[in-house]
Amino acid sequence: MGGGQTAIEFLKGVGPERARLLNEELNIKTFQDLLHFFPNRYIDRSQFHSINKLPQNNSEVQIKGKITSIEYVSQKRGKRMIAKFEDETGVMELVWFRGLKWIRDSLKLNQDYVIFGRLNWFGGRANMAHPEMDLEINFQNKLRADFYPIYPSTEKLINKGISQRVIQKLMTHLIEKAGEAFKETLPIYIIDHYKFIAKSKALKEIHYPNSHKDLVNAESRLKFEEFFYMQLQLLLKNLQRKKKIRGFVFSKVGSAFNIFFKEHLPFNLTDAQKRVIKEIRNDLGSGRQMNRLLQGDVGSGKTIVALLIMLIAIDNGFQTSLVAPTEILAKQHYQSIIELLDGSHIKIKLLTGSTKLKDRKIIHHELESGELSILVGTHAVLEEKVKFKNLGLSIIDEQHRFGVAQRAKLWVKNKIPPHILVMTATPIPRTLAMSIYGDLDVSVIDSLPPGRRPVKTSHRNDKKRLGVFAFVKEQIKLGRQIYMVYPLIKESEKLDYKDLMDGYDSISRSFPQPEYQISIVHGQMKPENKSFEMKRFVEGKTQIMVATTVIEVGVNVPNASVMVIESAERFGLSQLHQLRGRVGRGSDQSYCILMSGTKISQEGKTRLETMVKTNDGFEIAEVDLRLRGPGNLMGTQQSGILKLKIADIIKDNKLLKVARDTANQILKKDPNLEKAENQIIKRTLSTINIESNIWNFIS
Repeated sequence: MGGGQTAIEFLKGVGPERARLLNEELNIKTFQDLLHFFPNRYIDRSQFHSINKLPQNNSEVQIKGKITSIEYVSQKRGKRMIAKFEDETGVMELVWFRGLKWIRDSLKLNQDYVIFGRLNWFGGRANMAHPEMDLEINFQNKLRADFYPIYPSTEKLINKGISQRVIQKLMTHLIEKAGEAFKETLPIYIIDHYKFIAKSKALKEIHYPNSHKDLVNAESRLKFEEFFYMQLQLLLKNLQRKKKIRGFVFSKVGSAFNIFFKEHLPFNLTDAQKRVIKEIRNDLGSGRQMNRLLQGDVGSGKTIVALLIMLIAIDNGFQTSLVAPTEILAKQHYQSIIELLDGSHIKIKLLTGSTKLKDRKIIHHELESGELSILVGTHAVLEEKVKFKNLGLSIIDEQHRFGVAQRAKLWVKNKIPPHILVMTATPIPRTLAMSIYGDLDVSVIDSLPPGRRPVKTSHRNDKKRLGVFAFVKEQIKLGRQIYMVYPLIKESEKLDYKDLMDGYDSISRSFPQPEYQISIVHGQMKPENKSFEMKRFVEGKTQIMVATTVIEVGVNVPNASVMVIESAERFGLSQLHQLRGRVGRGSDQSYCILMSGTKISQEGKTRLETMVKTNDGFEIAEVDLRLRGPGNLMGTQQSGILKLKIADIIKDNKLLKVARDTANQILKKDPNLEKAENQIIKRTLSTINIESNIWNFIS
């Protein structure tokens, strides 16, 4: 639209004060912003009610009639104004409590009006407070639609007099002012292929649809366009990175890889692991920097894949790093790799916040000299003092726990940036991955290693507790170990600590010493005490670990075969799935028992039923996405790109896929958007500003 960037204060009916409020409350600064401020619902105003057949509820209705009389009634504070409103079938009252003089001056007796508002019933008689009113002659002539738009608003705007009516009037002025001057933003071949309506028609009908069909057509056109340009930017970013950013070429597979693969690999790789390694090797040999996301459910064997890729880097003369978000997880990775590489000449060290100064100095020296091949650690690896001789590959585990600035530090370790492999055990639904990690290449390990049995999950309420404890005792007799986990919710840490200690007392009575030994681990313990308790459990000296969610990541005890989760209805689905992943790591059948109270919300029931029904992390993530929404699922700091104006990645996921596929096909044929038919795309891209997904590495 020409003049789309004109400041909103210059629109009829706005002015400086309203412009300031619209900017502060709704982020509307320009004509363009207002035009793309879409309704969040619609009221059907195609129907007129007669007074004698009004619905006996508080619904919103539209009526034609005349005001026949007006009177004032005193009340405790001031007075109210009451008008008699009549049609051919009956009489009702209209009521006003404020703005009485202005309203009285504007009302005309015995003239035909169209009124709209919410019904109130008192003593079997209907009334309507502060109705919207139009003289019928004006109602027929003005720009309007049968579907009446309702826009998002705030309390402050309403208090300052910027009501729905005001926003609707501003929108009417804007659309009338714009006329047909909306610039088309999609090429004709896309519009024809998908039978979309024109942009100008879509923008008018999203605000003033005349029928449900018009509304659907406008929505599908605008939603597709929003997804299309979001995906196009992500795909272009990926293409440009591959074109511009050189990467080290790992051209050979040498002795480090081959000796480990032939002599020390603890099990045969699954087809999924082989496929992922092939995808990664293609990246490493391309001469372009790898930027790949590796998704794999809990226990799917990501660590083995990571180690094999590290060994390829070492065979090509490069150092590697593996960065984890917590010390527990970093230590677990370090321990696993040490055990897997037992007997090899490859040097590996661990660097965390608690590494002693003298050990740090040795690590710094060995990194700079090149004699240290693998560095495993936490955020400490990202510190400026940590300098590598030739870092060729950096693997980041559970990357959503790292801030953008921290991750960016990996880039400045070398003149040529290292290859980046991001790993996550949090399954991300495809719809969300396309929007959040759309500029990363994605690999998925979608099967468990051989010998791993799915965990059997059941839901029990408090009435069945004795039966659960009897089952736990049977498992302990078989030589197994047990986790008993209590929720930790920050807002009520004291309450949760009490729950945990009450639970510990109850378990101690049911599992008395010396027959049973119990560890306890929670966030308020000193690190050394926590480590001592965990060590006792890992070594099999205790059979039960009573813990808060500190054990969600980082504890690997193959002999632990039962996970009892207390107050399971208080956990999110993703967290329940992560906790369940702590068992099922050995060859024995493992169990997860979800304990809850008898009163559970519908959402809580859905979560528990989902956990019982499936072990598939991606299926669980899809349910989680529907329940919690994308922003909450990824953390609020990561929801920038998901602030879409009209599209919804959950409800409109099929359209998202169509938009991404369309963008992909266009870029395959015309990666620089040079063809004549794509100039409209190039021009639109240069003017839009969809928030970039800053939490990726390409910031």
